[in-house]
Amino acid sequence: MAIVKPFLGLRPPKEIAEKVASPPYDVLNTEEAREMAQGNPISFLHVNKPEIDLPADHDPYDAEVYKTGRRNLDKLKADGILKSDENASFYLYAQKMGDHRQVGLVAAASVQEYIDDKIKKHELTRAKKEKDRVNHMIALGAQVGPVFLTYKASKEIDTLFNEIQQKEPEYDFTSPDGIQHTLWVVGSKMRIEAIARLFDEVPVLYVADGHHRSASAQIVCKQRREDRPEYAGSEPWNYFLTVIFPHDQMMILPYNRVVTDLNGLDKDAFLAKVAESFMVAPADKAFEPESTKTFGMYLDGQWYRLEAKDGSFDAKDVVNSLDVAILQNNLLAPVLGIGDPRTDERIDFVGGIRGLGELEKRVNSGEMTVAFSMHATTIEQLMAIADAGMIMPPKSTWFEPKLRSGLVIHEIGD
Repeated sequence: MAIVKPFLGLRPPKEIAEKVASPPYDVLNTEEAREMAQGNPISFLHVNKPEIDLPADHDPYDAEVYKTGRRNLDKLKADGILKSDENASFYLYAQKMGDHRQVGLVAAASVQEYIDDKIKKHELTRAKKEKDRVNHMIALGAQVGPVFLTYKASKEIDTLFNEIQQKEPEYDFTSPDGIQHTLWVVGSKMRIEAIARLFDEVPVLYVADGHHRSASAQIVCKQRREDRPEYAGSEPWNYFLTVIFPHDQMMILPYNRVVTDLNGLDKDAFLAKVAESFMVAPADKAFEPESTKTFGMYLDGQWYRLEAKDGSFDAKDVVNSLDVAILQNNLLAPVLGIGDPRTDERIDFVGGIRGLGELEKRVNSGEMTVAFSMHATTIEQLMAIADAGMIMPPKSTWFEPKLRSGLVIHEIGD
């Protein structure tokens, strides 16, 4: 069963929702966020990335950053930019990017189900990033960045969501990146009960994106349970803010790699070592892998097509048969000396939304020496790994479109 709860959403009036909504905190650096929010005092970036309102050299993890976020949130509430709904509601959130459209449920998911692994994970988290989100959540008394969840699609849920979408939406706008965002408020008792009943039949939810946000919600919940042993279980901090999409509407883009150097090898020696595990052929243009087990490589102004050789990976291993694992185990680690891509500063990761031109740019500039274009991991692979209780290699998935922050906030109190 999947426990989902309606909640008193804190959100902007429809006339200004477009100006308030912002990209999530982790897809912009501080400079980009500061530039995007310039001239817009009601941008949610003032809450989501409050360091933009402090000097450029201010430590982004200093306590004053989180206090600034709380002051900014309180001001938006005091000025009527954010208002709490009078009744607990679900919300339906549709996103359209080009020809792709996905519709998810905005709901409060159960921290206890997360603890019990009924909400499955596929990534490791880093303590520093967890601490940052914990501090942010506690300072704000709210969860402001939704966790992106998925479930195996249900025809009954699809039918109900299609019915809800026949009504006039509360929000409908296109953000500067060309993505259309549409939101419906689902406040009727009948609809709420129907949604809860249908999700009660969903056996498991999966974290698609937002592992640090969900892990941080768990930490805050456990802390408060320890501090308040008489808790009832219905307190809002026992739940966390999510948007839940069916698996067959998910779009995963590649997560490409760039590396600073060839680990002391010259070009010919490097290519020879690569050829031990991959079939290597020059490509006449930027190469985007057309199938799994193939890779593009950009080196010294030339694109190559790489194909993993038979026997270089265990096809029966759900983790090590992933393209990201094949590249890591057969090239990045043994040839380029990148043993831990989570911590090695010689490697960087480029979301597929930026295109292959970004890979060429970073190599041609001299910042990087070699780039690798990947085939996207599938949602079925993600769920199989999560079901097996295993962990995907870092930076295996890049989900698009990204969820907008500031459209609906889940307050958990102080």
